[in-house]
Amino acid sequence: MLRPVTSEKAVRLIEINNTLVFIVDRRMKKDQVKKDIEEGFKVKVDNINSLIRGNKKYVYAKLNAKDLAVDVATTLGMI
Repeated sequence: MLRPVTSEKAVRLIEINNTLVFIVDRRMKKDQVKKDIEEGFKVKVDNINSLIRGNKKYVYAKLNAKDLAVDVATTLGMI
């Protein structure tokens, strides 16, 4: 399950770094998250970074240069 993060930092990462931020289940592996994002939004993910803070796992998905994170964020209603 992917839940998008809509904080100020997440929006700034979308605009500057072409990166989407999601909260996922802590048991999900990076390759599972990458597959879910690529299949769900029809984009190419270049890199996945994860951060566990508190009891939540945040995933930073950097998209390929030809796929814009702004377009995905707009379809999700983040921007």
